[in-house]
Amino acid sequence: MKVTASEETKPRAGFTDRDEGRPTAESVGERLLGALLDRVHLIAPRLAGQLIAQEARTAGATDVSIHLQDLAQLTLRPLTGPGLVGDPLPIADSLAGQAFSSEQSVEEPLPDGSVRLHLPMLDGSDRLGVLGLTLPRLDDHDRQLAQRLAGLVADMIVTNDNYTDAFFRVRTVGPLTLSAHMQWQTLPPLSMITPDVDLGGILEPAYEVGGDSFDYAFNDHVLHVAVFDAMGHGLEAATMATVIIAAYRHGRLAGLPLTELYPAMDAAVATSFPGRFATAQLGRLDTETGVLSWVNAGHPPAMWVRGSRVIGELTGPVSRPVGFGTGTPVVQTAQLEPGDRVLFFTDGVVEERLTGGEQFGEERLRDLIEQTTAADLTCAESVRRLSHALMAARSGRTSDDASLLLLEWKRPPREDELDRDIPEATPTG
Repeated sequence: MKVTASEETKPRAGFTDRDEGRPTAESVGERLLGALLDRVHLIAPRLAGQLIAQEARTAGATDVSIHLQDLAQLTLRPLTGPGLVGDPLPIADSLAGQAFSSEQSVEEPLPDGSVRLHLPMLDGSDRLGVLGLTLPRLDDHDRQLAQRLAGLVADMIVTNDNYTDAFFRVRTVGPLTLSAHMQWQTLPPLSMITPDVDLGGILEPAYEVGGDSFDYAFNDHVLHVAVFDAMGHGLEAATMATVIIAAYRHGRLAGLPLTELYPAMDAAVATSFPGRFATAQLGRLDTETGVLSWVNAGHPPAMWVRGSRVIGELTGPVSRPVGFGTGTPVVQTAQLEPGDRVLFFTDGVVEERLTGGEQFGEERLRDLIEQTTAADLTCAESVRRLSHALMAARSGRTSDDASLLLLEWKRPPREDELDRDIPEATPTG
């Protein structure tokens, strides 16, 4: 498409050449993305999907679909409404699922010569779902615009999700308990990727989880992580978990070291829930040095993975669970190498009983970790596959909550990345 602002021709940036030869101040891509930004503020949040489909069709795309992952991360669920198409799709066995799992666009040639694009929708690095659309032809301009559109769609869904239940309902396949609802409302995004670290977490059973949860934050060059398991089940455990997470975040925001953060959380639980407790793993990874510090307050030791092999566990003295008023914890450290992964998990992962009464055990967990990390997957995809492999190995049995949080130290930040301003974008076209 030819675009001029003053009789000069610029490279086209859209899905179609339908305006070839007609001067205009905007390219197709600029009109598409600009129209979405301009109009999204003027519609009901639940109609965001229909707006996206309408504007994409105007730019030359057809058969627009928007799929969101369900809470259990097993299926992709379609948004419905005028202009939108799509049926529920399995993540494990579909082209859209391939795009979701790989976080890469997938191109599907169609018999009529057109191309179906499946594009992962990423909020930052958190996977929301997949945008699908069909184009009469495909070149690098179209690919670039489609990727930018998928990013904008992800942002629109996240923003509008704050004002409507429509998207959460799409993601909720089965009945959701009140305790599980509370946990999902307090969770951070399920994944995060930066040049320095990769992280992914998951809860099960997704629709019934009660006392298990996790949290993280990346501040300066330190990745803060935590996994919790509140005593009991159901609403009472979920209420305690909410207080624990709030106490953890409060202390983290105050900059407390682990030696002070643990007692602060301990006091909050002891005061609010006398006689009750929660187990926890609190960790901090210095991304400049690769030194991981942690406090284990009653959890199984984390698994240490290198080169798709479990090389050991983060063992050592175990502090008492929070809530017992025990004071200063034992802080331990380990030196990671670039590419090392660490899996934190709650006891529900390994203590489930199999048919005949045998415990699932850590040895089976080790085997599944090595199977699911051997394919050079992101932490989010590795932990998703690990969770479902664990569920299958237990024949679907889940008598207790189970949390998994996997982190990878990818590399130390380069010197030119430290304390630098974000460079200005280079103008194109």
